[in-house]
Amino acid sequence: MGLIGGMARTAVVAGTATAVSNRVSRRQAGRWAAQEQQTYAEPPPQYAAPPPQYAPAPPAAPSADNTLDQLQKLGELKAAGILTEAEFAAQKAKILAG
Repeated sequence: MGLIGGMARTAVVAGTATAVSNRVSRRQAGRWAAQEQQTYAEPPPQYAAPPPQYAPAPPAAPSADNTLDQLQKLGELKAAGILTEAEFAAQKAKILAG
């Protein structure tokens, strides 16, 4: 085997070594990237339980003081001539009905 044969064999060995080395490097880089992604990945979102749903409070019964205040204001509006007798009677019925 001459000089050319020796050089050819060296080239084949060097080329194979380079290909294997590149493949190993790519696989190792892929593993490191996957490991780093798992390390720095955001944790899965933690969803809070929805707030409890409460039934709406029943409408409060009008207090006697509030009813009297409304009737007094209504009477003042009628006395000032702002409300007619029919309007006064309608509003009074609404207030007393609650």
